[in-house]
Amino acid sequence: MTAFRVDDLRQHSDVLRLRSGKSVTVRFVEPGDAGALQAYFRSLTTRSRYNRFLGAMSELPHNLLEDFIHIGEDDRFSVIATMTIDGRETIVGEARYGFDPGNDSFEFGLSIDDRWQGQGIGSALLGNLECRAAAFGATRLFGDTLRSNAVMIALARKSGFAFTNNPDDWKLVRFQKHSDLAPKEIPCASWRLAAEQISLQPALAN
Repeated sequence: MTAFRVDDLRQHSDVLRLRSGKSVTVRFVEPGDAGALQAYFRSLTTRSRYNRFLGAMSELPHNLLEDFIHIGEDDRFSVIATMTIDGRETIVGEARYGFDPGNDSFEFGLSIDDRWQGQGIGSALLGNLECRAAAFGATRLFGDTLRSNAVMIALARKSGFAFTNNPDDWKLVRFQKHSDLAPKEIPCASWRLAAEQISLQPALAN
Protein backbone atom coordinates (compact mmCIF):
# COMPACT_ATOMS: atom_id res chain seq x y z
CA MET A 1 0.00 0.00 0.00
CA THR A 2 1.19 3.53 -0.75
CA ALA A 3 2.00 6.05 1.94
CA PHE A 4 -1.43 7.64 1.41
CA ARG A 5 -4.22 6.63 3.78
CA VAL A 6 -7.49 5.90 2.01
CA ASP A 7 -9.42 7.90 4.61
CA ASP A 8 -7.26 10.91 3.73
CA LEU A 9 -7.69 10.35 0.00
CA ARG A 10 -11.45 10.64 0.30
CA GLN A 11 -10.99 14.22 1.48
CA HIS A 12 -9.36 15.25 -1.79
CA SER A 13 -11.57 17.07 -4.26
CA ASP A 14 -10.16 19.27 -7.03
CA VAL A 15 -12.01 22.02 -8.89
CA LEU A 16 -10.64 22.44 -12.40
CA ARG A 17 -11.33 25.50 -14.52
CA LEU A 18 -12.07 24.92 -18.20
CA ARG A 19 -11.20 27.31 -21.00
CA SER A 20 -14.91 28.16 -21.32
CA GLY A 21 -14.89 29.44 -17.75
CA LYS A 22 -16.95 26.53 -16.47
CA SER A 23 -15.59 24.37 -13.67
CA VAL A 24 -15.33 20.60 -13.21
CA THR A 25 -14.94 18.88 -9.86
CA VAL A 26 -12.76 15.77 -9.71
CA ARG A 27 -13.30 13.58 -6.67
CA PHE A 28 -12.87 9.97 -5.61
CA VAL A 29 -15.70 7.59 -6.33
CA GLU A 30 -17.72 6.49 -3.30
CA PRO A 31 -20.00 3.45 -2.87
CA GLY A 32 -23.04 5.71 -3.15
CA ASP A 33 -21.97 6.65 -6.69
CA ALA A 34 -22.54 3.11 -8.03
CA GLY A 35 -25.88 3.85 -9.68
CA ALA A 36 -24.78 7.14 -11.22
CA LEU A 37 -21.52 5.63 -12.46
CA GLN A 38 -23.33 2.72 -14.08
CA ALA A 39 -25.77 5.15 -15.72
CA TYR A 40 -22.82 7.18 -16.99
CA PHE A 41 -21.24 4.18 -18.72
CA ARG A 42 -24.58 3.14 -20.20
CA SER A 43 -25.00 6.65 -21.63
CA LEU A 44 -21.73 6.51 -23.55
CA THR A 45 -21.90 5.66 -27.22
CA THR A 46 -21.06 2.10 -28.22
CA ARG A 47 -17.78 3.33 -29.70
CA SER A 48 -16.79 5.23 -26.54
CA ARG A 49 -17.46 2.22 -24.33
CA TYR A 50 -15.53 0.00 -26.73
CA ASN A 51 -12.58 2.42 -26.65
CA ARG A 52 -12.66 2.72 -22.86
CA PHE A 53 -12.71 -1.02 -22.12
CA LEU A 54 -10.89 -2.21 -25.25
CA GLY A 55 -13.84 -4.38 -26.19
CA ALA A 56 -17.62 -4.62 -26.39
CA MET A 57 -19.45 -3.84 -23.15
CA SER A 58 -22.93 -2.38 -22.60
CA GLU A 59 -22.41 -1.68 -18.90
CA LEU A 60 -20.00 -2.42 -16.06
CA PRO A 61 -20.20 -6.03 -14.84
CA HIS A 62 -20.98 -6.20 -11.12
CA ASN A 63 -17.45 -7.22 -10.13
CA LEU A 64 -15.90 -4.36 -12.12
CA LEU A 65 -18.38 -1.86 -10.69
CA GLU A 66 -17.38 -3.05 -7.21
CA ASP A 67 -13.73 -2.43 -8.11
CA PHE A 68 -14.56 1.08 -9.26
CA ILE A 69 -16.38 2.11 -6.09
CA HIS A 70 -13.90 0.70 -3.56
CA ILE A 71 -10.85 2.92 -3.82
CA GLY A 72 -7.40 2.08 -2.55
CA GLU A 73 -7.60 -1.69 -2.90
CA ASP A 74 -4.40 -2.99 -4.53
CA ASP A 75 -3.35 0.66 -4.92
CA ARG A 76 -6.03 1.28 -7.52
CA PHE A 77 -8.28 4.33 -7.47
CA SER A 78 -11.28 5.68 -9.35
CA VAL A 79 -12.31 9.31 -9.76
CA ILE A 80 -15.23 11.03 -11.41
CA ALA A 81 -15.37 14.44 -13.06
CA THR A 82 -18.66 16.17 -12.27
CA MET A 83 -20.47 19.35 -13.19
CA THR A 84 -23.61 20.90 -11.78
CA ILE A 85 -26.23 20.67 -14.52
CA ASP A 86 -29.80 21.81 -13.86
CA GLY A 87 -28.95 21.90 -10.16
CA ARG A 88 -27.71 18.31 -9.99
CA GLU A 89 -24.23 16.82 -9.75
CA THR A 90 -23.69 15.06 -13.10
CA ILE A 91 -20.82 12.78 -14.09
CA VAL A 92 -19.18 14.04 -17.29
CA GLY A 93 -16.00 11.93 -17.13
CA GLU A 94 -14.13 9.34 -15.14
CA ALA A 95 -10.69 7.85 -14.71
CA ARG A 96 -9.19 4.84 -13.01
CA TYR A 97 -5.54 4.55 -12.13
CA GLY A 98 -3.11 2.37 -10.29
CA PHE A 99 0.29 3.01 -8.76
CA ASP A 100 3.01 0.35 -8.69
CA PRO A 101 5.54 1.31 -6.00
CA GLY A 102 7.85 -1.46 -7.20
CA ASN A 103 8.75 0.45 -10.33
CA ASP A 104 7.20 3.86 -9.54
CA SER A 105 4.80 3.57 -12.47
CA PHE A 106 1.31 5.04 -12.74
CA GLU A 107 -1.13 3.36 -15.14
CA PHE A 108 -4.42 5.01 -16.05
CA GLY A 109 -7.44 5.02 -18.33
CA LEU A 110 -10.19 7.61 -18.73
CA SER A 111 -13.34 8.51 -20.59
CA ILE A 112 -15.39 11.65 -21.21
CA ASP A 113 -19.13 11.80 -21.85
CA ASP A 114 -19.63 12.08 -25.62
CA ARG A 115 -21.84 15.13 -25.14
CA TRP A 116 -19.02 16.96 -23.33
CA GLN A 117 -16.08 16.04 -25.51
CA GLY A 118 -14.24 18.97 -27.09
CA GLN A 119 -14.76 21.18 -24.02
CA GLY A 120 -11.29 20.67 -22.53
CA ILE A 121 -12.46 18.24 -19.83
CA GLY A 122 -10.14 15.48 -21.05
CA SER A 123 -7.08 17.73 -20.95
CA ALA A 124 -8.00 19.04 -17.51
CA LEU A 125 -8.59 15.55 -16.14
CA LEU A 126 -5.35 14.23 -17.60
CA GLY A 127 -3.46 17.15 -16.07
CA ASN A 128 -5.00 16.34 -12.70
CA LEU A 129 -3.94 12.70 -13.07
CA GLU A 130 -0.38 13.87 -13.67
CA CYS A 131 -0.52 15.76 -10.36
CA ARG A 132 -1.76 12.65 -8.58
CA ALA A 133 0.98 10.56 -10.16
CA ALA A 134 3.65 13.02 -9.00
CA ALA A 135 2.21 13.04 -5.48
CA PHE A 136 2.52 9.24 -5.36
CA GLY A 137 6.15 9.57 -6.44
CA ALA A 138 5.62 8.05 -9.88
CA THR A 139 8.36 8.58 -12.43
CA ARG A 140 6.47 7.03 -15.34
CA LEU A 141 2.88 7.46 -16.46
CA PHE A 142 1.36 5.21 -19.10
CA GLY A 143 -1.82 3.83 -20.57
CA ASP A 144 -2.96 1.66 -23.44
CA THR A 145 -5.60 2.37 -26.04
CA LEU A 146 -6.83 0.95 -29.32
CA ARG A 147 -4.93 2.09 -32.38
CA SER A 148 -8.27 3.24 -33.77
CA ASN A 149 -8.99 5.51 -30.77
CA ALA A 150 -8.03 8.78 -32.45
CA VAL A 151 -9.52 10.92 -29.66
CA MET A 152 -7.40 9.39 -26.88
CA ILE A 153 -4.30 9.33 -29.05
CA ALA A 154 -4.74 13.02 -29.87
CA LEU A 155 -5.27 13.88 -26.18
CA ALA A 156 -2.15 11.97 -25.12
CA ARG A 157 -0.07 13.55 -27.90
CA LYS A 158 -1.29 17.03 -26.95
CA SER A 159 -0.27 16.34 -23.35
CA GLY A 160 3.28 15.38 -24.30
CA PHE A 161 3.08 11.58 -24.19
CA ALA A 162 5.28 9.44 -26.43
CA PHE A 163 3.99 6.35 -28.18
CA THR A 164 5.22 2.79 -28.47
CA ASN A 165 3.80 -0.64 -29.25
CA ASN A 166 1.98 -2.51 -26.53
CA PRO A 167 4.21 -5.50 -25.71
CA ASP A 168 1.30 -7.96 -25.47
CA ASP A 169 -1.35 -6.89 -27.99
CA TRP A 170 -0.72 -5.55 -31.50
CA LYS A 171 -4.17 -3.90 -31.57
CA LEU A 172 -3.12 -1.52 -28.78
CA VAL A 173 -0.75 1.42 -28.67
CA ARG A 174 0.94 2.49 -25.43
CA PHE A 175 1.36 6.16 -24.52
CA GLN A 176 3.85 7.03 -21.79
CA LYS A 177 5.53 10.00 -20.19
CA HIS A 178 8.39 10.51 -17.78
CA SER A 179 7.77 12.56 -14.64
CA ASP A 180 10.37 13.99 -12.29
CA LEU A 181 8.39 16.67 -10.45
CA ALA A 182 9.50 17.42 -6.92
CA PRO A 183 6.64 17.82 -4.42
CA LYS A 184 6.95 21.63 -4.42
CA GLU A 185 6.74 21.66 -8.23
CA ILE A 186 3.37 19.89 -8.49
CA PRO A 187 0.97 22.41 -10.07
CA CYS A 188 -2.19 21.14 -8.30
CA ALA A 189 -2.29 22.71 -4.83
CA SER A 190 -4.04 19.85 -3.04
CA TRP A 191 -1.68 17.21 -4.39
CA ARG A 192 1.38 19.42 -3.85
CA LEU A 193 0.40 19.65 -0.17
CA ALA A 194 -0.23 15.90 0.02
CA ALA A 195 3.17 15.15 -1.51
CA GLU A 196 4.94 17.57 0.83
CA GLN A 197 3.28 15.93 3.83
CA ILE A 198 4.42 12.51 2.64
CA SER A 199 7.97 13.74 2.12
CA LEU A 200 8.05 14.89 5.75
CA GLN A 201 6.90 11.55 7.17
CA PRO A 202 10.38 9.96 7.41
CA ALA A 203 11.73 13.02 9.21
CA LEU A 204 8.80 13.09 11.64
CA ALA A 205 9.30 9.41 12.39
CA ASN A 206 12.88 10.00 13.56
